[in-house]
Amino acid sequence: MDNIIQDIDILDRNSREATDTVITSKEENTGKAKKLYIESYGCQMNFADSEIVSSIMKDNGYDTTSEFEQADVIFLNTCSIREKAEQTVRKRLSDFNKIKKRKPELTIGVLGCMAERLKDKLLEEEKLVDVVVGPDAYRDLPSLVGSAEEGLKAINTLLSREETYADISPVRLNSNGVNAFISIMRGCDNMCSFCVVPFTRGRERSRDPHSIVREAQDLFDQGYREVTLLGQNVDSYKWSPEENNKAWLEKKEKQGEAETIINFANLIEMVAQVSPDLRVRFSTSHPKDITNEVLHTMKKYENICKYIHLPAQSGNSRVLELMNRTYTREWYINRVDAIREILGEECGISSDMIAGFCSETEEEHQDTLSLMDYVKFDFSYMFFYSERPGTLAAKKLNDDVPLEVKKRRLQEIIDKQRQYSFERNKLDLNKVHKVLVEGTSKRSEEHLSGRNSANKVVIFPKKNFKKGDYVNVFVDDCTTATLLGNPVD
Repeated sequence: MDNIIQDIDILDRNSREATDTVITSKEENTGKAKKLYIESYGCQMNFADSEIVSSIMKDNGYDTTSEFEQADVIFLNTCSIREKAEQTVRKRLSDFNKIKKRKPELTIGVLGCMAERLKDKLLEEEKLVDVVVGPDAYRDLPSLVGSAEEGLKAINTLLSREETYADISPVRLNSNGVNAFISIMRGCDNMCSFCVVPFTRGRERSRDPHSIVREAQDLFDQGYREVTLLGQNVDSYKWSPEENNKAWLEKKEKQGEAETIINFANLIEMVAQVSPDLRVRFSTSHPKDITNEVLHTMKKYENICKYIHLPAQSGNSRVLELMNRTYTREWYINRVDAIREILGEECGISSDMIAGFCSETEEEHQDTLSLMDYVKFDFSYMFFYSERPGTLAAKKLNDDVPLEVKKRRLQEIIDKQRQYSFERNKLDLNKVHKVLVEGTSKRSEEHLSGRNSANKVVIFPKKNFKKGDYVNVFVDDCTTATLLGNPVD
């Protein structure tokens, strides 16, 4: 199964939602007194957060290192969306225990969603952990590390209604110099019954759009040519000079008290106007919130990529209601139809799918497969349901689908997705695609790799092109995961 998942490009770095990929800090030697090593797990938001953490620590006397043996401080920025992610972190902590025995002054911290979920319980369970910090408390890290260095365990997992880290310029970790993430909002107000995010990242609040545009401009000036705007639910982005908390802002809006409101369609237009040579992507969209205004803005600007990650989770309305997704199968199809009508068949659409959710019947599973037949996703992130402690599903629903049934249904979803990934790629044959070069191909130094607007990987001969170039490529072959072609004038 792992080979199949890799074959349909589920581990692509710039479009993943929750994989087992790990990003580590880079080697930096600017003469600072101490070294920081960070490992980041899970979603794009975690990787962006680690860049914020690096910036905060850099301002407090730390260079980053790519070798944990050289570090004075080790941070694991964690994910709680699946049990396996937490197990991976616990195993990694046991690896670091050997170093801690040789180097007792080493400070080890657990950051992010796992820290927020377990809080002080983590200090009790993992004896070598010195610092536990949630996603809204990273500004406090230098003082918490200072306390740990004095022998005191330190914890801050307070969630905020205001924190967006808008004033912090992230330190780009392991960047290729072409693509960068920009966090536009934090938290989540959706209460999907299977998800821990609202409990680990707090309420939704949107970042000042002017700070987002400044960051995009700065990245472009440094040579970056693509930014991905990040949020748990980007389509619900909403900001005014008076308020960045969406719930409070909507209340003021209803009362007629909010004067200027910038929504997501306004924001992506502002970022697109930085330069026509700066590509703009975003993740993740929620089917209940994505508007025609956003789609028409995408159509208006060539540099806003024609790709939308639109998680369905299930194709059955009853299961969607149990998941508390707040839309039906029919609503989801309506949004897909709007995407196809406004942006055309070539717009890439990807999804998340969960097999074997609580009480899912065989007929309801078939509804998921038939939804895939209707949409024909370019690729998907596919999992079988795993109960997470603290979620609404864990409290109120019975995880009653046998594991072997979950695995069989997941395999059927994977097989169907593989079919449609290949079918969608074949539609791109004998066409010219504008590709942004991201680096050399993993299989050949004589070939370059980049992506087209629809987020598909394109491989072509290197010639005289370099990273960061836009290249027109005539695609004449494909695999399930990749388009293959040759540059044209």
